[in-house]
Amino acid sequence: MIVSLGLLSYGLAAGSFLLLTLLLLTSWEGRAQGVRLIVASAVTTLWAALLALGSQVLLVSVPVVLLAEVLRYGAWFVVLTGLAGSAGIASGLSRAVHVVWIGTIVLLLATPVLVNVGLPAPQPIAVLANAGLLMSLMGLVLVEQIYRNARQDGRFALKFLVIALGLMFVYDLFLFSQAQLLKGIEPASWDARGFVVLIMVPLLAIAARRNPQWSLNVFVSRHVVFYTTTFMVVGVYLLLMAGGGYLIRIYGGTWGRAAQLVFFAGAGVVLFALIASGNLRRRLRVFLNKHFYRNKYDYRIEWLRFIQTLSAPEEGVETRDNALRAIAQIIGSPGGIAFLRTEDGEEFRPQATWPPEGFDLGRHAALAASSELVGFLTRNQWVIDLKELRETPDAYQNISLPDSLADRDRFRLVVPLTHGEDLIGFAVLADPPPPFSLNYEDRDLLKTVGRHVAVHLAQYDADRRLSESRQFEAYHRLTAFVMHDLKNLAAQLALIVSNAEKHRRNPEFVDDAIGTIANSTERMQRLIDQLQRREVQSLSRNVSLANIARTAASRCQARMPIPSCGAMDDELWIEADPERLAMIVEHVIRNAQEATEEGGSIAVSVSLGGGGGAEGENGGTDAAPVGDTGQLRVPMAALTVSDSGAGMTREFIDERLFKPFDTTKGSKGMGIGAFQVREYVQSLGGRVDVASIVGQGTRFTLRIPLSDKAVPGT
Repeated sequence: MIVSLGLLSYGLAAGSFLLLTLLLLTSWEGRAQGVRLIVASAVTTLWAALLALGSQVLLVSVPVVLLAEVLRYGAWFVVLTGLAGSAGIASGLSRAVHVVWIGTIVLLLATPVLVNVGLPAPQPIAVLANAGLLMSLMGLVLVEQIYRNARQDGRFALKFLVIALGLMFVYDLFLFSQAQLLKGIEPASWDARGFVVLIMVPLLAIAARRNPQWSLNVFVSRHVVFYTTTFMVVGVYLLLMAGGGYLIRIYGGTWGRAAQLVFFAGAGVVLFALIASGNLRRRLRVFLNKHFYRNKYDYRIEWLRFIQTLSAPEEGVETRDNALRAIAQIIGSPGGIAFLRTEDGEEFRPQATWPPEGFDLGRHAALAASSELVGFLTRNQWVIDLKELRETPDAYQNISLPDSLADRDRFRLVVPLTHGEDLIGFAVLADPPPPFSLNYEDRDLLKTVGRHVAVHLAQYDADRRLSESRQFEAYHRLTAFVMHDLKNLAAQLALIVSNAEKHRRNPEFVDDAIGTIANSTERMQRLIDQLQRREVQSLSRNVSLANIARTAASRCQARMPIPSCGAMDDELWIEADPERLAMIVEHVIRNAQEATEEGGSIAVSVSLGGGGGAEGENGGTDAAPVGDTGQLRVPMAALTVSDSGAGMTREFIDERLFKPFDTTKGSKGMGIGAFQVREYVQSLGGRVDVASIVGQGTRFTLRIPLSDKAVPGT
């Protein structure tokens, strides 16, 4: 018995939809849209099986075929209207679609009743043609509405469902439009419809896979789908070639038979070449893997493990080695070597290995930035499979490898480490234990991980350079502070030298000079110790703030205007290093002298001052105090230096006075004196208040907590 075209086409469609139904049913996880798709697939299976049997085995009446057609349309309309309803679109069209297919079923079921009451019964063929034309047209409109109104990101997931149902409705529109013109359904078009429906199956499976919100977790063996798809493609190819050969034989005249044989021979050669093409097979596998299968990796687990490895290295493991370990563990590689770019960018040197004892970095020479391997990685940023490179070097532009990396028994992969478009290095990984087969997913994951590690290493290098820069900055700042103090000491010694010619025969001058030199020597030795970061014994003790003020004022007597000591409360004791505090006060007095003309006045006084703001002497207004004034409730001693000099603006006090290395003295100053004053007073628990009016003068007040051992009245 010769198998008819209808039995073959509808039989294949029924078998394919049966497999799809079982696949969807076993993958269903409870969502309503998944139920609709399963029901529509099952109804299509029964519809195709009925038409397959009716084409050759059974005698199926036209009303039964019409009922099956309408039920199939109705099932797919339920799927589409479910999507439209969840998106809130085409509600009127959805109701109209359901009215049409349900009304058609009612009309079919009511036909015997119409005959019994004497009404003319509709012709089943006419009903089938008209209903099919109307429902296919409405289905196309509904599909278009759903796709057009979907969000841009949602169209990717709906694309294959729209293609599948659009194909079905377009073919049916053609079939039933032809039936209207020919006053009947053309048998060849009717029988070929099974193949059209058969094409829907892989498209629907991909659509279900792309829409997790339907809760259809579709998964089929890679090998099964690959070979099944290959078989289907070969079958379609053979059908097309058969059709072409048939046309050649009919229209080829006397040469028709020979041309047909030559055509079949050529088609066979092309088919064999396509099947034997490894490149085509790889492309087909990649396409199926990307659009149908589950992922090879559980990316959530892999990424959490990767981040954990990067952020929490084992004790004693260097950052670069740990980064290499994070890459290797992704694919289960036993380890590898990381070549990183040098600071001058001329070479890529082996600078990391994992495990540390597993690879000898000394065996691997540095690669020049101009080498073929580095150039290829920079241009293409590909993951290089060294096994594939050895077998098909043209796939990697026939690049050459260093001898140390060409060991076929040791290394397998080269992973670029790119930061943006910049290659900062590459990791050479050992061959993972079998079975291991590198696919597109491994390549994508390794490339992504390589980019992340590159950012991590770039950040590590930036942090290291920043740390070095801060160390240099701290050293330079310390040097600047020491130089500032040395400048003051040098000024004292220069003053002695300038007065020596006039007073060197004066015993008192000699005694003062020796004392000053001894004091300067002691201070310079302390500065040297600080510069060398030696431990310096603290010299803080209870001192009288009035004595400190007198000492500082006496050191500034050689310059005009000479500072005068006003009210001095000798009962105010504080805890401080007397020499350092004297230098601080001396600096304030010298600044006042520089800002005041020789005919002006400078007064130094010490009094009991509370935690409130300074009084507005000289008509000035206090600058914002250093620290929180309201928090200073302990008894305070106030050392005040007032002058009648040029004064300062409020903006200068707020923005520049205490800013380190900002000076108005040009090359004569370093801009750290006021900063030192504030920092030291703050270290004692006090603060510095400044009040000034341009053209009238300035008042510096150093407020320092009283010592617990010498508070007045105790």
